[in-house]
Amino acid sequence: MAAKRAARRKGASRSKTQTASSGQLELALSAQSAPKAGKSSPPAPDPSSKPAQPARKVRRAKGPRGIAEQMAAQQREISVSEFFAKNRHLLGFDNKNKALLTTIKEAVDNSLDACEEAEILPDLHIRVEQVDQERFRVTVLDNGPGIVKGQIPNIFGKLLYGSKFHRLKMSRGQQGIGISAAGMYGLLTTGKPIQITSRTSPAKDAHHYEVQIDTHKNRPDVIKDETAQFPLEHGTKVVIELIASYGRGRQSVDEYLRQTAIANPHAQIVYHAPGRETVRFERSSDVLPEPTRAIKPHPYGIELGALLKMIKDTKSRHLGGFLSSEFSRVSSVTAARIAERAGLTARTWIGAINGREAEAIYNAIQQTRLMAPPTNCLAPIGGRQILAGLLRGVKAEFFAAGVRPPAVYRGNPFQIEAGIAYGGDLPADQPARLIRFANRVPLLYQQSHCAVFKSAVDVNWRAYKLQQSRDALPAAPMVIMVHMASVWVPFTSESKEAIADYDEIRKEIKLALQDCGRKLAAYINRRRRVQYQGKRREVFDRYIGELVEAVATIKRINREQFGRDLRAIARTVTAQADAEFDQDGHAVVPAGSNGDEHTLVIDAETGQPETPPTLFEQRRPKK
Repeated sequence: MAAKRAARRKGASRSKTQTASSGQLELALSAQSAPKAGKSSPPAPDPSSKPAQPARKVRRAKGPRGIAEQMAAQQREISVSEFFAKNRHLLGFDNKNKALLTTIKEAVDNSLDACEEAEILPDLHIRVEQVDQERFRVTVLDNGPGIVKGQIPNIFGKLLYGSKFHRLKMSRGQQGIGISAAGMYGLLTTGKPIQITSRTSPAKDAHHYEVQIDTHKNRPDVIKDETAQFPLEHGTKVVIELIASYGRGRQSVDEYLRQTAIANPHAQIVYHAPGRETVRFERSSDVLPEPTRAIKPHPYGIELGALLKMIKDTKSRHLGGFLSSEFSRVSSVTAARIAERAGLTARTWIGAINGREAEAIYNAIQQTRLMAPPTNCLAPIGGRQILAGLLRGVKAEFFAAGVRPPAVYRGNPFQIEAGIAYGGDLPADQPARLIRFANRVPLLYQQSHCAVFKSAVDVNWRAYKLQQSRDALPAAPMVIMVHMASVWVPFTSESKEAIADYDEIRKEIKLALQDCGRKLAAYINRRRRVQYQGKRREVFDRYIGELVEAVATIKRINREQFGRDLRAIARTVTAQADAEFDQDGHAVVPAGSNGDEHTLVIDAETGQPETPPTLFEQRRPKK
């Protein structure tokens, strides 16, 4: 072993000696090949070769020491109000014209919701004043129940604060963002706080607040808190000053209020526009929407993560009690069936359920047949009220409405209503106009991204005697109205401008529009028959006199009697030309025939229908 180690050391030293000698030899050769000074000129540079580049300094990568700590020190929590202040386009404040509309829309929605919950017929006063070239002051006054003093700062100065997000009940507002976001936009663009004056009863003083939102902490800063005079016994007044632009058109404040009056015939709206006369949308119905009730979530609309959280937060001790108390449409018998399919029992302790067992419960729920959720949480407009609203805002000759039964998407109940207005003063050389509503709120933007538009285009309107191009609305003098009522409308964004394209929603919209289309086709066919028979009668009347004279030359007859008989025959043959309509607008039919209560035809001469007192104002019967 010692001999082997000595041999290795000897070989290593020999290799080092050889390496050193080879290195010296290379240096010597290079010195001989180098030109001597003063004896020869350096070689001419090659023109094709590039000039020598200066040596670059190599940037060495820093070590990880301290970098992670520096990055961690820069991380902090982002306030929700700070996020939306930088991304206000998500809330509908992406241009000046739209900012004015969104501000008024959020205030009006809150006023209507408050009045309906308190079962008060809404009286709204909206005023838009132009303070400067691009500065406007918006004032919205309502006769609602008012707001408790302690809640005013949080409602108007804090995002994601409200009473509607956690309940399954139909309402216009859902997220608790709208009115506080409008106040934040006004603060960012003008520096002025939002002003609120509210009164809850005649026996109490009205309270006036000036509030601005602290975007870094998402909390209200109260600038002023004092008592004030208020013109009503109860109600709320909101004043916001903002940078905006006022215009007219189909996406304007004027159009929004006009459509709001159509979907809310029980509301009276007075609108003061800048530089224009006051517009009044009178109340056409004294019937408030049916009061709604909050429901519990339906098992089909719950995802696994939400189920795990509910199991953790529940106060129930056993699985059966948890399922029957936390969900709608789950009885004790159904709860036992779900537990059995999950391999558990109704007496299983809820605190002992692990993740695997929770997933088994979730799968068992999907395999169990359950009733649809209750619909007393919805307040649809109703067929008669749709006719009243359309007649209030559209000058046409034929009106029809279609109401679908309640349906479900993702466990959330919803109901679709549709209406159409045809003929009259509507332009015949343009595509039909589509107006969309979600929980009685008009949707004026992003029409092509909305499930309502896609469903209306899918309908084959040619089958209902109308012209239609491919992937387009029908070309006809017509207004199409669609309303979706739901405990949770699936909007495509926080600005609530379009409805998401769920298959269940799209199917119901299409069926409601087809129902209206059948009524319209029946009216068009009936009108064509009346016109045809009327022309036939004119031809008979034109030649009856000549026919009487020709027969008289052949045989002695009583000319007057013979003429009356011929005219009676002509009237019998063309009886459809004398079709009459009852007070609801559809043709008078013999006893036992079916009429349609959701159809209305307007007299072309008077421009008014013979309507029953339950639909419009009281009318004295004709003598």
